[in-house]
Amino acid sequence: MRLKDLQTNHMSYKAKIFVSLKSSVSDPQGLAIEGSLNQLGFKSVANVRAGKFITLTIDHTDRSVAENEISSMCDKLLANPVIEDYEFELVARD
Repeated sequence: MRLKDLQTNHMSYKAKIFVSLKSSVSDPQGLAIEGSLNQLGFKSVANVRAGKFITLTIDHTDRSVAENEISSMCDKLLANPVIEDYEFELVARD
């Protein structure tokens, strides 16, 4: 931990953000992946949905503030709330 972090009690968190199309939205990329996998012989594959995976590090004194900020990032930039859903994990870093 850095000296600055010790003085201000900042915690560093790693965020893992998963963004995917809502189930009601057609997923042409997922359909293309599914078709290709089937052509390669993976016949048991079905219902493929493609999405985005984003990681970032965030420093805050309070975990709930970090969670609220990640949600705000997703709502404003990382996901399109009209057609996409998101979820995230926040893990404290050493």
